[in-house]
Amino acid sequence: MPRRPLRLLALGTLPVSATVMTVLLALHLVLVTLGNITDFGTNLAFVRHVLAMDTTFHDPDLMWRSVTSPVAQHGAYVAVIAWEALTSAVLVWATVLWLAAHRGGSFGRARGAATLGYLMALVLWVGGFLAIGGEWFAMWQSKQWNGLAPALRNTVLTSVGLVLTQLPSPQWGTDRPAPLAEGP
Repeated sequence: MPRRPLRLLALGTLPVSATVMTVLLALHLVLVTLGNITDFGTNLAFVRHVLAMDTTFHDPDLMWRSVTSPVAQHGAYVAVIAWEALTSAVLVWATVLWLAAHRGGSFGRARGAATLGYLMALVLWVGGFLAIGGEWFAMWQSKQWNGLAPALRNTVLTSVGLVLTQLPSPQWGTDRPAPLAEGP
């Protein structure tokens, strides 16, 4: 009997799971970034309404936080897209490193790059959408322009990838997540 079933069992290992999660989250963020670039106006409207706080409860104690300058709103949206693009690039690079590691390389660099990409994504989802959008700009008060559910969904998926990448396992070999740049 050939050893093929054992090779299939290797697909259920922690390194393969972490690789698949990185590939899927890289794909997701690339598509999000591409969508924001090619359909710029749709999500710009979302950012404008969230920053203007025009669909919140209009509490005077909070409304001083609103940003109504079109230039500032546009700049904030471009900054989000730039962060998404940079995060996408890191996750795509991590995918390349994972694939190289599965061909006999070291998992340390792949784990380090994936970790960086996941942390960057968490800065976007938790820092940008949940904290700044949701709390500072009271996005939770809006029925129409509320992105908290998608942000939470993305936070959970990103966190799963981060946990898979950081779990200790003998399957990693002696590798620890490596720094992306070696010191002198």
